Amino acid sequence: MNFQVTVLKVLVSYPDGFAVMEDIKRDMAILATSGRDWAERTKRLAARVPDLDIFSQGLIERMNGGWRITDKGRAVLEIMEARPAPAQATELPDVRAVEEPTPATTLSPMPSIAPVRRTRKRSRRQRDAVRRRQAAAS
Repeated sequence: MNFQVTVLKVLVSYPDGFAVMEDIKRDMAILATSGRDWAERTKRLAARVPDLDIFSQGLIERMNGGWRITDKGRAVLEIMEARPAPAQATELPDVRAVEEPTPATTLSPMPSIAPVRRTRKRSRRQRDAVRRRQAAAS
């Protein structure tokens, strides 16, 4: 299991991208024991960005006893998860090339098109963990 990819995936699953360390550790423990599929998936994702360092590259920030994924972290995760077309080159841009959005670009009058996300069936354990987080947040 790739620790850094797993941290990004766990944080992006929270509504505001922030989780306290206790929640991060619990979610990572669930994923680490979920089987070989998760370990293989995180290795594949990590291979797409070989120089990944979530701390020094500013993909997450430490705050208030927890971690929060940054906009740059979300962008890098989207790059890792993007499926290249068969004829498309498999080379991905350097992580350092992904820049933080500026206020002018985030407040664009043009509506943005949200990426289509592939859904994956979750185990009962994972669904229960998500429900507990959502209930605690409300």
